[in-house]
Amino acid sequence: MKNYLQKGENLTLPAPYAVSSGDGALIGSIFGVAAGDAESGADADLVTVGVFTLPKVSTDVMAVGDPVYWDDTAKLVTITATDNTKIGVSVTAAVNPSGTTDVRLNGAF
Repeated sequence: MKNYLQKGENLTLPAPYAVSSGDGALIGSIFGVAAGDAESGADADLVTVGVFTLPKVSTDVMAVGDPVYWDDTAKLVTITATDNTKIGVSVTAAVNPSGTTDVRLNGAF
């Protein structure tokens, strides 16, 4: 196909804020994990599919398969849908308190 560009698993986009390798980043409805460091506005390589350990709201309890969302203000994964962007599903149980959870990114948002 002459109109095919790429798989779309990794996207190079302007960083919405300074990110370090492994940080989550939200640009509109696109969520990805930074593959390297980037300053705000600089090109950032974001991985949009796969399973990543990400920081979460410590009091949130998650079961395997629960939908999870990105709180872009706190830069944390949460179970709270209101005012947050759905990014995927939890693939491990997370208890209260805990600082991280493993997330399979949806890649389709």
